[in-house]
Amino acid sequence: MSSKTATQSGKIAVVGERELVLGYRLLGVEDAFIASGSEAQKIVMDLFNSNNYGLVVVGNEARMALSAGTREKLESSIIPLVVFMPSLNSQATEESLSLLARRVLGVDLKVNAK
Repeated sequence: MSSKTATQSGKIAVVGERELVLGYRLLGVEDAFIASGSEAQKIVMDLFNSNNYGLVVVGNEARMALSAGTREKLESSIIPLVVFMPSLNSQATEESLSLLARRVLGVDLKVNAK
């Protein structure tokens, strides 16, 4: 068993825009950080590498601050699971929800247009 698996917990952390973070704080998530740009990138990577979290939720603005290689690394991670949340201003696409479901749940969502 890897040390990352052994020390990983069920804690949740959130990094992103104000509305996203405040929503999770209202739900009781204590490790919630309002951040953008390079500050968000540093916080996300610190949380990811800490081995203290089972789930890291990252807002869209924080996601955009990450390099393509870093995003790919985070998207392929299972422990901790990193989930990118679309901002409230953007329209979530069926494709992004489908990709999220495939990664998190392991199932493909098919939409039948009639």
